[in-house]
Amino acid sequence: MSRRCDITGKGIQTGNNVSHANNKTHHKFESNLQDKRLFVPELGKSVRVRVSTRVLRTIDKLGFVGALKKYNLSLKDVTK
Repeated sequence: MSRRCDITGKGIQTGNNVSHANNKTHHKFESNLQDKRLFVPELGKSVRVRVSTRVLRTIDKLGFVGALKKYNLSLKDVTK
């Protein structure tokens, strides 16, 4: 399973650690992903998704279907 948000597509970013002597070493910035089970009233059942914590805040504010509309997705895109 890839480390990618099911809703936003947010994934790993790469960059460099830069020391005081300006030495550069590769570094991975992993997004904060959480496996969640969310209840969808429209379907009447729970859905398992892997989402970033930023999307969890959006879901708290707008609801699951509202968050999907914000990112131009439907329930079919997220359910497996």
